Amino acid sequence: MFDFEMNAPLESISPLVFAYVGDAVHELYIRTMLSKDKNIPVNKLHKSATGYVSAKAQSATIKALEDTLSEEEVKIFKRGRNAKSPTAAKNADIIDYRHATGFETLLGYLYFKKDFKRLEEILKLSYEIHNQL
Repeated sequence: MFDFEMNAPLESISPLVFAYVGDAVHELYIRTMLSKDKNIPVNKLHKSATGYVSAKAQSATIKALEDTLSEEEVKIFKRGRNAKSPTAAKNADIIDYRHATGFETLLGYLYFKKDFKRLEEILKLSYEIHNQL
């Protein structure tokens, strides 16, 4: 996606840093998918996108994806899910919020690992899963 070099080993990076980047990666993917084929007013695009990237939607997505994750991906998800976050859930219960953080952590990890093929697979699946909800 972008050309960059990591200055630290992935194992030393906080899961919340992965989640921070994973949140942006997910948001960009969803916004792209929603905008690519349609000329929709931005306010409607934003409203639609929030349905995909909400903690509740991300929690449902990771639960649906559980059986497709590798051992390593489950480990990364759990690191993010169990991380002590300085922010609190605003519009979600704590369980959904933690699962969403784990999902974002996985996306950020795959991004930093430059495993763009797997990242895209998960993003596509998440988009399809949400469309079926």
